[in-house]
Amino acid sequence: MEGYSFELITGPMSCGKTEELLRRIRRCIIAKKKVKVISPDVDTRAKGDYIESRNGLWLDAVKVKHAIGILSVVRSDDEVVAIDELQFFDSNIVKVISRLMAEGKKVIGTGLELDFKAEPFGSMPELMCIATTVDKLHAVCMKCGCEHATRTQRLIDGKPADKSSPLIMIGGDETYEARCIKCYELPDNLAEKQAQEKKKNLKILPFCFK
Repeated sequence: MEGYSFELITGPMSCGKTEELLRRIRRCIIAKKKVKVISPDVDTRAKGDYIESRNGLWLDAVKVKHAIGILSVVRSDDEVVAIDELQFFDSNIVKVISRLMAEGKKVIGTGLELDFKAEPFGSMPELMCIATTVDKLHAVCMKCGCEHATRTQRLIDGKPADKSSPLIMIGGDETYEARCIKCYELPDNLAEKQAQEKKKNLKILPFCFK
């Protein structure tokens, strides 16, 4: 039975996660399965109610704000539930997917396993634990060209973002690129570092008592 399963597709930016999700969805459609496609509304890269891969493939999708809202849009006759960008959903996404599986749905999802600081992103660790299959894709490193990029490099004005950058920042190729572990960079908080250097260089003047 195809239901009661959760296929998780993960990896860095530009590794083809959404493209692979779309490929699997189209196979389900060919097999005459009823599919519901869902995307978090925080992801505004697609200018409409659809998901889109970097190579231009797209498919209509229902935009959802909170994870619990997924249960209200999935119907009893939906056989396959496809969810893009899982890392953007709140922690209830783990319970939601577990419930969908218990109801006999086949769930297919994508998500960044690591954020731009190379730390576990949102509920992705728990989702990887409950998934029945996990496919970890690699990208091409945009700095050295190797085919084993596993990190997402955030760029601000063409330079690596430091640790103080906000966790979520929606952007495309101008903001993110795939990097291998060797080429990945995460500078310290530059403003904090400069303040510490300034403090270190301050001269302590002696008090003068009358």
